[in-house]
Parts: sequence; C-alpha cells; structure tokens
Amino acid sequence: MKKKILSGMRPTGKLHLGHLVGALKNWSKLQDEYDCLFMVADWHALMSEYKNPENLKEYALDNVIDWISCGIDPEKSTLFIQSQVQEHLELYMTLSCITPLGLLERCPTYKEQLRELKTREVNNYAFLGYPVLQAADILLYKAEVVPVGEDQLPHLELTRELSNRFNSNFKQQVFPEPQAMLTQFPRLLGLDGRKMSKSYDNYIGLSDDSDIIFAKVKTMITDPKRIRKTDPGDPEVCNVHSYYKVFSDQQMCATVEKQCQNAEIGCTDCKKRLGDILVKFLEPIQAKRKELLNDKKIILKILETGQEKAATIAGATMKQVRQAVGL
Repeated sequence: MKKKILSGMRPTGKLHLGHLVGALKNWSKLQDEYDCLFMVADWHALMSEYKNPENLKEYALDNVIDWISCGIDPEKSTLFIQSQVQEHLELYMTLSCITPLGLLERCPTYKEQLRELKTREVNNYAFLGYPVLQAADILLYKAEVVPVGEDQLPHLELTRELSNRFNSNFKQQVFPEPQAMLTQFPRLLGLDGRKMSKSYDNYIGLSDDSDIIFAKVKTMITDPKRIRKTDPGDPEVCNVHSYYKVFSDQQMCATVEKQCQNAEIGCTDCKKRLGDILVKFLEPIQAKRKELLNDKKIILKILETGQEKAATIAGATMKQVRQAVGL
C-alpha cells in the first residue's frame, strides 16, 4: 500500500506563483507515488482572518480550482475542506490536553508568524495553539510522511512529540510517528525582494491577466548598483533573473545572464521579456481555470467526494482515540 501524505493551504486569498513553485508542483509529483490528502485549511485561516471571514468560502473554492488547474488530480488525490470534517477539532481538543504551553511558546514559526501578520490581531489562544491543530490534521489521517521545508521542521517535531505523548500517556499505539520529507524549493521572492506573501501584496497571482502581470513585473527590484543601461549588471543579485531561473529554459536564462553582464540589455527590456514568459507559462493553467469556473458544480462534487473519504478515515481514527482516552 502507498504511504499516506497530508498537506494543505490556508484559503486567505488567491494563490500566486509562490504557491505553485513552493507546493503545487511538488504535490503534483507526489500524487503518483503516495496516497495524498490535500486539505483546504479553513480553520487555520480563521485564526488570523476572524475579523473579516466573509471571503473564506469563496477563496476555498477558488484555491481548489487553482490546485486542479496546476495538475492536482481528484482521481488520484483526496481534496477536502478541513472544517467539513469535524474530527479535526475533536482530536485538536484531545491533543490540547497533553500539550505543555512551553512547547507552543517556544515554537520559532509562531514568533515568525506574529511578525509577518503584525497588521492582524493574532495574539489569541487559537493562534498560539495552531501547531496543535496542525498536529491533529496530520495524526487524524495517520500520515506517515509530511512534505515540509526546513522552516516547518519545528512544527513536525511538535507533531511527533504529541504522537509519542499520546501513545505513552494512554498506553496504546494509536498514532505513527510521521517522518519529514524535506522539499527543496526554487528561490522565488516577492516583487520587492521580500518573502512572497499576500500580506505584503508583492506577488503575481495565478489568475492575474497579462496587463496585470506586465504591470507587476515592471515594479520588480533589479541590481541596485546598475544605474544606467550601459552599466554591466550582476544577475545573481537581481530578483528578475531569479524568476528566469525558475520559469525559462536554460538557454534563455544563460542568454539573459550574458546580456545583462555585458550591458547588452536594459532592465526595462529584460522585465518585458520576463512578462512574456510568465504570461505564456500561465496560459494553460488559466485556460483550465476558466473551464472549471464555468461549472463550479464539478468542484463542489469533488469536494463532497473528498469529504466523504476523509471523514471515513477520520472517524475510524477517532473511534480508537475515544477508546484510548475512555470517552
């Protein structure tokens, strides 16, 4: 049998190139080798978006449309919305009982998220406990493998800690100890050189039309030492060139690199060429997206089927959990 993998995204807005490069491309490969469950993490989203939750449902559907448009196959993978499987919260509550506060307060990604989301009021109980909910998400499906970047390893370590605590405390081997699958993502920063984020509004959306893409690319930061077109550039410090490395072929990337170093191309022309590349790259994704938008009933049916599959697995796990804890 294939090993189980669980991964998810928070529906806090439309998806962008960072999601494609950092997660969706990897998800697409994994679904051929693993039993994959991909989750719209709307409870996680509510923790930071509780003051303006009116768009969560719309973003959830929109995100799933993008997932499928980028190659996620509902015939191979289980797609579902977290809040539609109530066992997530039940296991979250159970694990909360055995989670020391110190584990949460020391979590480095919690502190990072507080800094990144400083425009939102996230000094709340739910946000402090979101690693426990994340652990519940993983353990509920007894996922054996979790794809993570290095910055997410502390979360997985906490999940492993809670798995062992539960098994030890209640003297039953209910949960496996999930292993990390470290994924190496291409370097793709936001338009301004910071981490690509909806919070920073420095991204190119998967659904952006050509005019918007060209306008956004035009604002991208290049080599700060290149003042005039006749100045030789350094592609290695140019954010525009980092996009060429990801979205163009090797020959095009090498050509642009040489032209930049020899001052044969200016930054304006280089950005226009990148805009053309990105528009062409997104064309098949946007064509599939348009097709799905014309009949959202397809997406609702996919999510209904996914919810039924997820609920079956979750229900079996919680039956073991209730028996173990004596409820």
